[in-house]
Amino acid sequence: MMDEILKLLHEGVGRALLERIQSGEANAADLNVARQFLKDNGIDASIRASEPLLNLAKVMPFDPDEEEAA
Repeated sequence: MMDEILKLLHEGVGRALLERIQSGEANAADLNVARQFLKDNGIDASIRASEPLLNLAKVMPFDPDEEEAA
């Protein structure tokens, strides 16, 4: 019983986030929740495999080849 409830809750959260993002209604907080939801579920993307990520990286105000200062 509890497994079914958790499954439904997980699915509902995922669907709600997806709907907000696809509708264009998502705000920064929604996007952060979606990011954390994906991270918590082991979902990540390689920049080489994702054109949107590559495009985003191109406009970010940093040089990805520079090492971070310690």
